[in-house]
Amino acid sequence: MIFRLLVLINAGYAQPVPEPNCSFQTRPEEFLTAQARAMQQVHTRAVKFNRERGVSAGEIPRRNFIDDEIFSKLQNLNVAAAPLSTGEEFLRRVSLDLTGRLPSPEEVRDFLASPNASKRDAMIDRLLASPEFNDKWTWWAADWLQVNSVSTTFSRQPNGRNAFFLWLKAKIGEGSSLKDIAYESVTGSGLNYLMETGAANFPLNAVTPNGPVQDTYDTMLVKTASTFLGVGYYDCLLCHSGRRHLDELSLWGRGATRTDAQRMAAFFSRMQFTLHPDSNTRGTFHAGSRVVLDRAAGQYDLNTTNGNRPARCALNATVANNRCSATGNLTPEYQYNRATPAPGRSWREAFADNMVMDPMFARNLANRLWKELFNLGLVDPVDTLDPARLDPANPPPAPWTLQATHPELLEKLAQELAAGGFAIRPFLKTLVSSSAYQLSSRYGPDWKYEYVPLFARHYARRLEGEEIHDAIVKATGVMPSYPIADFPYSPLQWAMQLPEPREPAANNGNARVFMDAFLRGNRDTQQRSQAGSILQQLSLMNDTFVVTRNKTAASPILRTLAAGADFNATIEELFLRFLSRKPTPAELGEAMKPLRAATTQAARNAAIEDLAWVLINKTEFLFSY
Repeated sequence: MIFRLLVLINAGYAQPVPEPNCSFQTRPEEFLTAQARAMQQVHTRAVKFNRERGVSAGEIPRRNFIDDEIFSKLQNLNVAAAPLSTGEEFLRRVSLDLTGRLPSPEEVRDFLASPNASKRDAMIDRLLASPEFNDKWTWWAADWLQVNSVSTTFSRQPNGRNAFFLWLKAKIGEGSSLKDIAYESVTGSGLNYLMETGAANFPLNAVTPNGPVQDTYDTMLVKTASTFLGVGYYDCLLCHSGRRHLDELSLWGRGATRTDAQRMAAFFSRMQFTLHPDSNTRGTFHAGSRVVLDRAAGQYDLNTTNGNRPARCALNATVANNRCSATGNLTPEYQYNRATPAPGRSWREAFADNMVMDPMFARNLANRLWKELFNLGLVDPVDTLDPARLDPANPPPAPWTLQATHPELLEKLAQELAAGGFAIRPFLKTLVSSSAYQLSSRYGPDWKYEYVPLFARHYARRLEGEEIHDAIVKATGVMPSYPIADFPYSPLQWAMQLPEPREPAANNGNARVFMDAFLRGNRDTQQRSQAGSILQQLSLMNDTFVVTRNKTAASPILRTLAAGADFNATIEELFLRFLSRKPTPAELGEAMKPLRAATTQAARNAAIEDLAWVLINKTEFLFSY
């Protein structure tokens, strides 16, 4: 009978697409096609949900400026929009997007039964105020800031990782603005093992061994500019000027010089990492710890011929016998406004002062948050922003075009975020309250790849490994226990609360291996990926983490359902638990057959287990759509 139930499964995955991971000179096609690849991945996922015909964009209610921009463009191009999502579709999506958790069956029933015309807004407010929101967005921010215990260049140990994560969790929980989080990350100082100075761990991400200290200053700029400004080309510019290297990639970059980039890196040339006195004493709390501070003097010296970058010498100098014929030094100058450090400010503080006022700061954050909820950035990849191609009031010269798919919308989103003091909750509310966010992911046969940048439908995304873990745990009620070394809230039960993707380190119940199959990255060299694989399908079918939870002997929820006499209610409960919706008549009829055929309790248990397994392996379980 289980094989007949498999007709409910509509599997199918996009194949992995390689991420650009080397210089433009080595593989230029990976950079030049990055945005096209991002759109192709979105399109591949979108076509899994083609069922309904579109409607005129003019028929969709406009709730804020986002809708004005999205639907006006659709109308101008005579492109239909997807209809608004159903209540079930909306509730599942917004719950996953804001909290990383599925709604409970009770929440689905109450939401669908409510006559309140503003029930979607009320649900958004409830989710934004929930503890689960703090878990989800701490997890998001930890990806953003690269919270990990070990990178390719530095080991901060679990104590440093925990301090970084707990500092960030406290910031999200108390409602600190993204501006404050970014500022404190750039200027973080003190012992990296203490929560109150946990921000000191962000500069430690820049540690670059096997070369001169200027390599670390350069890496700090690369990570800071990419993370907080969305400008990822400094890694190129710190080796050579943009001319003849970035000509095809960035209008801004092709005019930037190596000296410009080095003057930006000079803001970090007084940053210093020292060992705590007990750092080398094994078995103590401080073992492996570092203290981040700023020296009173120092500059960016042009006197190196080794390390991870080409020789740094004075202008027009030559290199002979591994020495510069002329040396010098550079002091800081912020590239956007040519500002230099004010007297009395540390150079890192001066950089942060300029960074949070830079228009790229608000644009970058608005674009990243948009992508997190709409599953495609207005500029994608998000760290490829071109400062010279974003302002619709100052368009670039031909043949260059404005970079964002909706330039005016990106500017308005950036202004909205800045006007709200970079508070995350009000901005997310603006996004999810829009009709554009609340469109259905289902679209009829008229869908075309060319429509992808228009946001004419909601783009489905595959759940992250942690979300899949928590969905199975919540649906079955089989709670794990993950002890985390030196972590104050240990043991943990929800994957969305884990401090990094390397956890649970002990791989309890094969949980870490199961989640890793869904490409959750390492917050260092490997980014999260939405790509699919055969391994993911096999994991949902056969992994220990799954098959030990869809058994009535293990799951109190499945055991209770197996004992029920009302088969209709049992099947509805299963669908609500796993898919957040009620079954269709066809699904109800197919699922009823094994239950009616079961003449013993053992047979009924097996039927319930088979139904749970089928629902876990249904494509829509794996997606937020």
